[in-house]
Amino acid sequence: MALSRSAVAMMLPVTDPQRAQQFYTDTLGLPYAGTNAEGSLLYRLAGGSELVLLPRPDATPSPSTAMSFEVSDIGAEVAALEAAGVVFEDYDLPGLKTTDHVCVLGSEKAAWFLDPDGNILCVHETL
Repeated sequence: MALSRSAVAMMLPVTDPQRAQQFYTDTLGLPYAGTNAEGSLLYRLAGGSELVLLPRPDATPSPSTAMSFEVSDIGAEVAALEAAGVVFEDYDLPGLKTTDHVCVLGSEKAAWFLDPDGNILCVHETL
């Protein structure tokens, strides 16, 4: 099967495409590639992958992480995203505690934030 060698398209629902475009383009700095016939916003990502923001006026976000970006220096990435206006989620739960917005989970560090529609996004660094 060729799936293991295929680029991935990640679909996320958004209720307000214009607000989503501003967040994903201006705040996160993702490369906007235009819209498709349905009006979905398209973003070309590393490795040939694509983010597709689907206009869905009645959409509700998933209660789990919808997408995670692997970064080489999570501290620097959190600082840069905060400077761009991203607000990180902080947790103090059994087995999940953040310090300076970052949680260490075994061989990984992670930090979570929400997009304007409440989709949970993450940046993570593999140790």
